[in-house]
Amino acid sequence: MSQPAMEFARGHFPGYYNIIPNGVDLDHFSPDVSPIDEFCDGKANILFVGRLEKRKGLNYLLEAFKQVKQEIPDSRLIIVGPGTRLRRKYEKQVMRSGLKDVVFTGFVSYDELPRYYKTADVFCAPATGRESFGIVLLEAMAVGKPIVASNIEGYASVVTHGVDGLLVPPEDKEMLAQTLISLLTDQSLRQEMGAKGRVKALEYSWEHIAQNVLDYYVMVLGEPPWRKQFPEFKAMSISV
Repeated sequence: MSQPAMEFARGHFPGYYNIIPNGVDLDHFSPDVSPIDEFCDGKANILFVGRLEKRKGLNYLLEAFKQVKQEIPDSRLIIVGPGTRLRRKYEKQVMRSGLKDVVFTGFVSYDELPRYYKTADVFCAPATGRESFGIVLLEAMAVGKPIVASNIEGYASVVTHGVDGLLVPPEDKEMLAQTLISLLTDQSLRQEMGAKGRVKALEYSWEHIAQNVLDYYVMVLGEPPWRKQFPEFKAMSISV
């Protein structure tokens, strides 16, 4: 669960809530996985992972990548995710603009996904909103990759701006482009942010999340302090 999800649920079911976030498999999403060989050719790789839906903001990333290409000719955008109808639209957008080095992989299996994160120099999540929690951000961070993401509530709860990633205003292709360029041209900053992202991802291990759930059940079965303060509320805990 996340803060946006909690606020939505609270609007329908008033009560006391304890936020227990999603977890990530740190053994599966590991810095030790092997990258995709065909993309290890010296080009700077930007990775997008997600269903090809309008709210994911891929059209803004494609527009931003035009500027990235002008500044960094040896760059590539790798787009991972299903979505046949919008994929055709985005492919036409790429063709009309004459963009090179844009790769649509389509669906990628769970087993192969960590290798794509490993291949990336920067992971980009340009969603425009309606994201309750950025699990793809955690997956990328677990592999040790720096993040460029929209400054929306669901993402800002995961990424600390200037520490493990950079947040940009949603739908701002100019700022998105400049932020990607600044990170792609600063290897030491990428490494620093990637390392800090991996440390943060440790907080979201399933072992840690499971312990949080167990601790909450122990508290509910006992006499939690909020019960006296809010006797009219029933305890609710949602893990999504």
